[in-house]
Amino acid sequence: MTLTDPTLTEAAASAPATGTNPATGSGGPIPPAAGGVVLHPGFHADTPQLPRLRPGTAIDVAALDAAGIPVLDVTIPVYNEETDLEECVRRLHAHLGRAFEHGFRITIADNASTDGTLRVAERLARELPEVRAVHLERKGRGNALRTVWLASDAPVLAYMDVDLSTDLNALGPLVAPLLSGHSDLAIGTRLARTSRVVRGPKREFVSRSYNFLLHSLMGAGFSDAQCGFKAIRADVAQQLLPHTLDTAWFFDTELLVIAERCGLRCHEVPVDWTDDPNSKVDIVRTALDDLRGMYRLTTDMARGRIPLAELRAALARGPLPAGERLAEAGPRQSLFGQLSRFAVIGLVSTFAYAALYVLGREFMDAQASNFVALLITAVANTAANRRFTFGVLGSARLGRHHFEGLIVFAIGWALTAGALAWVHSLTHPATWIELGVLIVANLAATAVKFLLFRHWVFRRRPHPQGVTSRR
Repeated sequence: MTLTDPTLTEAAASAPATGTNPATGSGGPIPPAAGGVVLHPGFHADTPQLPRLRPGTAIDVAALDAAGIPVLDVTIPVYNEETDLEECVRRLHAHLGRAFEHGFRITIADNASTDGTLRVAERLARELPEVRAVHLERKGRGNALRTVWLASDAPVLAYMDVDLSTDLNALGPLVAPLLSGHSDLAIGTRLARTSRVVRGPKREFVSRSYNFLLHSLMGAGFSDAQCGFKAIRADVAQQLLPHTLDTAWFFDTELLVIAERCGLRCHEVPVDWTDDPNSKVDIVRTALDDLRGMYRLTTDMARGRIPLAELRAALARGPLPAGERLAEAGPRQSLFGQLSRFAVIGLVSTFAYAALYVLGREFMDAQASNFVALLITAVANTAANRRFTFGVLGSARLGRHHFEGLIVFAIGWALTAGALAWVHSLTHPATWIELGVLIVANLAATAVKFLLFRHWVFRRRPHPQGVTSRR
C-alpha cells in the first residue's frame, strides 16, 4: 500500500496525502489527524492515542501491543535504491522479528525515485505485513523523515540508511532509553572510543571536521550529528519537527541542536559502522550544505524564529537556564601575558594548520585545502584565545565572539589566498613551497589578528548594571 504526499511544505506535513482511505476503503485523500498530521494507511482516527507523556514517563508497551499499535516505526529513506532495497528491508524485518518483542513497522520512504524503487517497496509492503511504503514527490532525507514521523502513530520513531552500514545489534540499545522514559532522543555515534568504524580517510576527515565545527561554533554536546542511525520519542517529535526547515542532510543536525537547546536528553550508542563504498552521497557538497545550514540555524535562533522557551515549557522541561555571565579567570589584561599566550596558541595553530593542509591536499586542490585547514584552525584558535589569552569563560557572547572571529579569519584567508595565487602565477610550486608561502602569510596576518582580538573581539566592555564578573 502506498501513501503519496506531493505537496509537503518545509515546516510540517500538513497537506493531505493520497492513497487508500483506511476508514472507507476508497481512494482519495487520507484524513488528517488532529493538528494536521496525516494518518498512516491502516491507522483509524478512532485508534486509541497515547496520552501526552511527561519527562521520565515510560511507554506502556503492553497497552500498545493489546491495541495493535506498533511500538517502533523505523523509516528507511531511499532514492533510486531498487538494487539494495529488498535485501535491506528483509534483513531489518528479520532482525526486528527476532530481537524486538513488541509490535513494529518498517516504513520505506521513497524520495521521488526515478527507477524501480517504488515498485520494490510496494511489493515488499504486500508481502510483509509490518512494511509500509510511502512515496514522496520531493527529494530529501529531511523531507522524508518529517513526513513519515509526523504521520506515525508509533510512540518511538527511528530511521536508518538503506545500506545498513550500522550493525543492527545497536538498535535495541538505541530505543530502550526512549521506551523507559530515560531519554528523549538517541543517536548512534561513530566517534566514541568504543565504536568500531571502517571508512576511508576522506570521510573520516570530513566527519570529524564537521562535528568539531558544531562543537566549537554552536556549542553542540552530541558527538556525531550525521550518523544515519537515530531515534526519537513521538511526543517530542510532534513538538520539534514543525520548527525544522531543512529538507536534506542538515535535518539531523537541526533537530539535535533544537532538542539540545530545549534541554532534552540525548542518549548516545557507540556503533559498529562499515562505510558503503557505493554510497551516492556527495561528501563535499553535503559538507558545504551543512555549513550553510549551521549559519541559517544560528541566525534563526538568534532572531527568535524558534520559540525555545515555549518549546521547553510545552515539553515540561522547565524555564530556560540563566545564561552564564561573562567571567574572567584572574587578571588577563597584561599586554606581555596576552602576547605570550597568543604566541603559544598561534604556534600550535600553525602546526595544526600545516598538518591539515597537507592532509587536505591528498584529495583537494590548494585553495580548497587552504580554506578548510584555515577555517578549522581559526575556530579552534578563537576558542583557545577566548579562554586562555583573554580569560573569557561561560557562554555569554559566545556566538558573537565566534562570529567576529570568523571575520578575522576572513582577513587571514584573504591574505593567504592572495599569497597562494601570487606564487602560482609565477611558477608551479611543489606542496612544500606552497606550504612555506602560506606559513609566511599566516605569520604576517598574526599581528593583525592579535590587534583585532585585543581591541575588538575580546575588548573589555562595561558590565550591565547589576551584573558582575567572577574573578
